[in-house]
Amino acid sequence: MIESNQKIYGTTILGIRHKGKVAIGGDGQVSFENTIIKQNARKLRRLYNDTILAGFAGASADAFALFDRFESKIEEFHGNLNRAAVELAKEWRMDKYLRRLEALIAVLDKEHALVISGNGDVIEPDDNIVAIGSGGPYALAAARALVEFSDLDARGIVQKSLEIASSICVFTNDKIIIEEL
Repeated sequence: MIESNQKIYGTTILGIRHKGKVAIGGDGQVSFENTIIKQNARKLRRLYNDTILAGFAGASADAFALFDRFESKIEEFHGNLNRAAVELAKEWRMDKYLRRLEALIAVLDKEHALVISGNGDVIEPDDNIVAIGSGGPYALAAARALVEFSDLDARGIVQKSLEIASSICVFTNDKIIIEEL
């Protein structure tokens, strides 16, 4: 039985802007302590008329609440990803209810790749690669190497990087879903 003070966790989300293309991918695993409870979870969304890709890591209910808020911010700011991300981060940090949410969101469009956190962070990595979740560091390392040493496109880098992460991180599986712009 899952108690309210126990956490369901484990995922890997990787997004990249590379050679004029945008791709984000995620594994399908949801774990509870040392048990896999779902293998084919969908942790990605297309937003604002399919111009923005988003993925989440963390508590599922929290992530869905944040996705809904983020989607309303995107609509409010007419697809301006940076502005919507900053406004969500400010609200997330200041709101008493939202502050308790345990999730991260990775968002990408043709111009930006961002990670949004509940600490009020909106981070845009220099290399246009965003990675979150328990397998994020593994996928990030693989993606950086593949950008430098392969001819793969954005989708190929996401696919291969998530496969590598799934072979290392016990909270990441190889049931990979990828979205592209």
